[in-house]
Amino acid sequence: MIQTQVQSLYFLCNSIELVEGGLAVPFDVVYDGEMCRAFAIRYEGLPQAYLNRCSHVPVELDFQPNRIFDDSGQWLVCASHGAVYQPDTGQCAGGPCRGGLVKIMLLERDSVIFWNSTDTLEPCVSPTPF
Repeated sequence: MIQTQVQSLYFLCNSIELVEGGLAVPFDVVYDGEMCRAFAIRYEGLPQAYLNRCSHVPVELDFQPNRIFDDSGQWLVCASHGAVYQPDTGQCAGGPCRGGLVKIMLLERDSVIFWNSTDTLEPCVSPTPF
C-alpha cells in the first residue's frame, strides 16, 4: 500500500546512514491513529521506507535490531514467519504474506533524507516540518 497526499516533510536521517543492503534506520510514526515502528533502507541506490509490520501477522520484521535484509541484501524478510518482500516496492515476493508492506514516501535532498506525512501517517511528536 502506497501512501499519497503529501502533508509535510520530516527529517529522517543523513543520507550516509543508509548503506546499500545494510542495517535499517528505525523511526516511529503514528499510522491510522496507532503508534508504529517504521524503517528506512537503501536498495539499488534509492532510499525506501515502510512500516515495520509484516502483512501476514502484524509483527515487526527484524530478526535482530534493524536487520531486515536477508544475508544477500536483496530481500526484506520477516524473521517470525519467513515472508519475503521486494525492497523497492514492499510487495510480497514469497512466503505467508498478504499484499505488501505499507510504503512511506521519502525525499532525498542535499544528503538528507526526509519522510512525508499523509492523512493517515503522522509523526509521533510534533517536530518542525521542513
